[in-house]
Amino acid sequence: MIGGCGTEKRGTVGHGVGARAAEVGGIGACGPEACGTEKRVTEGRGSNGRGPDAGGSEGQLTRRAALGAIVATTALAATSRLALAAEGARGITGLKPMTSGAKPITPAERSARIAKLQALMQQQKIAALLVDTGSTLDYFTGVRWHLSERVTAAVIPASGKTVIVTPFFEQPTIHEMLQIPAEIRTWQEDENPFELIAGVLNDHATPGGPLAVDGTARYYVLDAVTKALKSQRQVVPGHELVRACRMFKSPAELALLQIANDVTLAALRYVHAHLELGMRTADVSDLMDQATLALGAEPEFSMALLNEASAFPHGSKAVQTIRNGSVILMDCGCVVHGYQSDISRTWVFGKPTVRQREVWNTVKRGQEIVLETAITGVPTGSIDEAVRVFYESKGWGKNYALPGLSHRTGHGIGLDGHEDPYLVRSDMTPLQAGMCFSDEPGIYIPGEFGIRLEDCWHMTEHGPKLFTPLARSIDDPI
Repeated sequence: MIGGCGTEKRGTVGHGVGARAAEVGGIGACGPEACGTEKRVTEGRGSNGRGPDAGGSEGQLTRRAALGAIVATTALAATSRLALAAEGARGITGLKPMTSGAKPITPAERSARIAKLQALMQQQKIAALLVDTGSTLDYFTGVRWHLSERVTAAVIPASGKTVIVTPFFEQPTIHEMLQIPAEIRTWQEDENPFELIAGVLNDHATPGGPLAVDGTARYYVLDAVTKALKSQRQVVPGHELVRACRMFKSPAELALLQIANDVTLAALRYVHAHLELGMRTADVSDLMDQATLALGAEPEFSMALLNEASAFPHGSKAVQTIRNGSVILMDCGCVVHGYQSDISRTWVFGKPTVRQREVWNTVKRGQEIVLETAITGVPTGSIDEAVRVFYESKGWGKNYALPGLSHRTGHGIGLDGHEDPYLVRSDMTPLQAGMCFSDEPGIYIPGEFGIRLEDCWHMTEHGPKLFTPLARSIDDPI
């Protein structure tokens, strides 16, 4: 999957069950807060941290009610789709669960992550790291929480015990999820959570120095905490601290990524064998969801692009159906104990044309060049550049021009479908063992078709290692 903020893969194009935020802890959904902070800023959140709920114009309340309705509808749609897919999965024969041996990340490994982070903070004389709700909170603490205007966050000091700040009524659920030694400090509905966070940071037990803030923290959280600190601590970016931990996957993480990729490849194999003339995009995606559930994993996204829509990397809103000669591009992933897969396959329903076969073979060669270029120490961006040089030598568009490769060659993957580092030529991160990536150098021809092949791999001391074998040919794509 090649997307940016990661929301399009769950939208009308992708047709995936995904929308994990709607299901986490059985509470809430990924609402308007998920991909931006504009609403929070323009609504004039007060210093008490309660925003429009604390008072405001009728227009603000109406807007909030409308947004709440959208969130509720999204959550209901995701839940309904998952229920329908689960019902369909029960009718699938010949597939058995593949995830029974999957082992979740242990509390001991999470504690080791905290220790590594604290060592980095001590080296850099950072007092603490503030982690907002999201995958990094899960990574360090095991708390997999939903985005909400009610703040749940972690303050991880350079030494000592982590502190979780959360609403009082959420404490029992947070306690159940928490997998590291930590103190839970709660705030009531009429209290200011940011003052509570500042209180943790001003506690005598917290080391001196600046506060680092994780790069995924929402702006209104950063702004409110900064104000609550009253200039007593400098606030600095914490992205590099987190990146230094999450970029390198442990054997336990690699094992979960392997199982997730095995499931997705098996589901794609099932779908490939069961497509029929006249099936719509949504039918193909639903079948992929059902197969993934039957194999014991949680569908994250099941994007099916048919015909001319395959030239749109993330699809078209136009309804497409399978016909003789259809190009079928599928980009799919699942989740196993939080870790994601991401595999793309493209084939033709019927007999491929000479041009389709030629483009498919070119993309396959692009994938091979990625692996051949992956040498310890090289900038990850040089891998992207090597593919582009090859494509341009074959007459495809220069740089990101179409027809050609209009997106980066790959992205990091782990708890997030897209995470550091990236296979894009501006990324100068030295390639090192433990890093994981997608390998997806597609070619897109507007008005005709697109070909994308994608497999994930991880770097070892001896070179790159694929989680799944590359597709053999356009006639044998799985």
